[in-house]
Amino acid sequence: MMQRLFDLILSGIALIILFPFLLIIILILMFTGEGEIFYKQNRVGKNMVSFNLIKFATMLKNSEKKGAGTITLKNDFRVLPFGKFLRKTKLNELPQLLNIFIGQMSVIGPRPLHNKQFSFYSDDDQKIISSIRPGLSGLASIIFRDEEKILQNSNDSEKTYKEKIIPRKAMLEKWYIKNQSIYLYFKLIILTLLVVLIPSINISRFFDDI
Repeated sequence: MMQRLFDLILSGIALIILFPFLLIIILILMFTGEGEIFYKQNRVGKNMVSFNLIKFATMLKNSEKKGAGTITLKNDFRVLPFGKFLRKTKLNELPQLLNIFIGQMSVIGPRPLHNKQFSFYSDDDQKIISSIRPGLSGLASIIFRDEEKILQNSNDSEKTYKEKIIPRKAMLEKWYIKNQSIYLYFKLIILTLLVVLIPSINISRFFDDI
């Protein structure tokens, strides 16, 4: 309950403060790339109820039917020029503040996955991970912020994602759910800001038991 209150306050304040900046991004997207502003994708939310996650458009239209499908690789040909900047700076994620404000997401929580990627979790892990609201950021999101690099040299990106990344992500998401607290909530918000400003920072050193 307390976390939901902080979600509401933080997302509301952020939307008000960032509105002029968001408007600039919207105007740029209107006149660049394919003219699309927002990209909505079905993701698995709390209690496995699907919702439309909102991002700024960064890729070619119908990109899920091209290339690596729902998995994005480093230097993916589907990513548009301005989209590369938005993705690198994580600014493409800002529209999810709306998802947070209306209660579909939290500022911090397990990263909401596409239905296909979510199905890679075991049945037990699916139930645990979907027991709370998914997050804009979170422990697994921070540690795997460069997962595109892990997949870039793979001959089968989906297999690598399923076998190498998903098990580790599941462990991290479950650790967060077991240890969640307001202290951890704000700690992960601060660490999220740190990795945006200092991408090379080693986050694992802030956690002794993972």
